Amino acid sequence: MGKCDGRCTLLVICSLQLVAALQRQVFDFLGYQWAPILANFLHIMAVILGMFGTVQFRFRYLIFYAVWLVLWVGWNSFIICFYLEVGNLSQDRDFLMTFNTSLHRSWWMEHGPGCLVTPVLDSRMAPDDHHVITVSGCLLDYQYIEVLSSAIQILLALFGFVYACYVSKVFQDDEDSFDFIGGFDSYGYQPPQKSSHLQLQPLYTVNSPDLVPSASQGWLTVGSAPFRPNPDGVTVDGKRRLP
Repeated sequence: MGKCDGRCTLLVICSLQLVAALQRQVFDFLGYQWAPILANFLHIMAVILGMFGTVQFRFRYLIFYAVWLVLWVGWNSFIICFYLEVGNLSQDRDFLMTFNTSLHRSWWMEHGPGCLVTPVLDSRMAPDDHHVITVSGCLLDYQYIEVLSSAIQILLALFGFVYACYVSKVFQDDEDSFDFIGGFDSYGYQPPQKSSHLQLQPLYTVNSPDLVPSASQGWLTVGSAPFRPNPDGVTVDGKRRLP
């Protein structure tokens, strides 16, 4: 392809997705959010495959990337509903993000902008190896930070899905056009070679109008007397061969 157009735009979108996913992966590791960590890892792999398919003109990789983006939108929509406690989802009793293995919350809960963390000493509410804290003064609560992060992921995924479908369609059309122009050459087709069964015979030319070739092989006719040349230069009737 002579022009970049959709390919360059898709590469930019994939790069933004990769940066956003890596940034999110770091903060999820800090908060021991195992479910998002696994989802982010799969997303990073899918984005890398999408970038590889864009650079190498592999439209099947772009189709896989587009299908994954649909799942990625669904996952981030669930995170938004979880932190906003839509329906029966509750952060106080559901530890879906940690697979119910710990009581850790989002890293932004204690490290949000302007948050002041105060430990509560001698609290009977704290289980073993845990402590109770109070968080106050946050300019933006942690659940809204998580919602904003998921919303950015959804926005990038929507743009990526549109451009992935467009670029994969362009790649497929170019491949079909190449096969049509190249004919069977693109599939290694070779036309059958015809073998010639004609047996070449020596040709003798004479200047006399009385000598014409007959239907039999190598015989020349002089008037009504046929003769056949031999290697000695003498005809069958004893006369010498004409030049």
